[in-house]
Amino acid sequence: MASSSSSSLLSPSPFLSRNHGFFFSHPSGRRISICKSEYSSSLPAVRSRQISNIPRNGDVNSYSASIKAELFQQREPMVPPYNVLITGSTKGIGYALAKQFLKAGDNVVICSRSAERVESSVQSLREEFGEQHVWGTKCDVREGEDVKNLVTFVQKNLKYIDIWINNAGSNAYSFKPLVEASDEDLIEVVTTNALGLMICCREAIKMMSNQPRGGHIFNIDGAGSDGRPTPRFAAYGATKRSVVHLTKSLQAELRMQDVKNVVVHNLSPGMVTTDLLMSGANTKQAKFFINVLAEPPEVVAEYLVPNIRSIPTNGSTRPTYIRFLTGLKAYSQIFSRLAFGARRNKYLLED
Repeated sequence: MASSSSSSLLSPSPFLSRNHGFFFSHPSGRRISICKSEYSSSLPAVRSRQISNIPRNGDVNSYSASIKAELFQQREPMVPPYNVLITGSTKGIGYALAKQFLKAGDNVVICSRSAERVESSVQSLREEFGEQHVWGTKCDVREGEDVKNLVTFVQKNLKYIDIWINNAGSNAYSFKPLVEASDEDLIEVVTTNALGLMICCREAIKMMSNQPRGGHIFNIDGAGSDGRPTPRFAAYGATKRSVVHLTKSLQAELRMQDVKNVVVHNLSPGMVTTDLLMSGANTKQAKFFINVLAEPPEVVAEYLVPNIRSIPTNGSTRPTYIRFLTGLKAYSQIFSRLAFGARRNKYLLED
């Protein structure tokens, strides 16, 4: 069984060279060096820290990883401006979130599987907010290599990401019973919403766990995430239900691994009047609920972004579930419609 030591080996030695920060001694006698670039806070402060709960009898690699993890988890405080990455952010709620973060003074990376849309969106945002605050690159979240390249792009241009929002999602613009869905549509929905989310979470956690500031990951849910049925888009609802489970599982894994500098949250925008939602507004029921409950992306983003930013600002390390459309709000708006006719024909002409 591994034993722990509170500090006997644990005073870093003076700098080894201009390219090294300090080193620890493994019980085997081997030196484990920590580069300056791996820990960007004040080195004198780091040198004075006492490191505890490091296994004494593990191999050199795990020993080194344990020391680095403890240093990183004593992370720098997050202060604005924040570096923000949003997947699927060239249109809809993703683009609205990007604009709202930029209005708050943050730096934003947008991405999409369409290089043309990325280029156009980056140009528009830079015209409004300046070139020094906006970056963009093509990324298909379904492809692991694309997401790894996204991380490389981020580290090259911004060094780190404080807030990573997994917004990319698809319904293949198809609203029909499952028995009528094509193989291609089902593959599109599942690989984007489930596989793509897993790949992004994996790479985001890898990157953020090695950042002195740590990081926050927000997974966006959707219709079906609460377990209610989603007829005519059953596959989409099933994948969005899985978002909540994946987030909870990742939260449990990070606790199990004692990772304290990365936190995974859920983010719920509710019903947003995007092309995806409006493309299914061809039934009486759909028109009713869109008119009563939906809001434009800009309105939703204005609410969500301050709530997202408050988490790193307050130094919170507790997982959260930020909801724009709460149950109470939804029932209130439905009651107002039934009792007073509020929001009738707000977006769509009802029969």
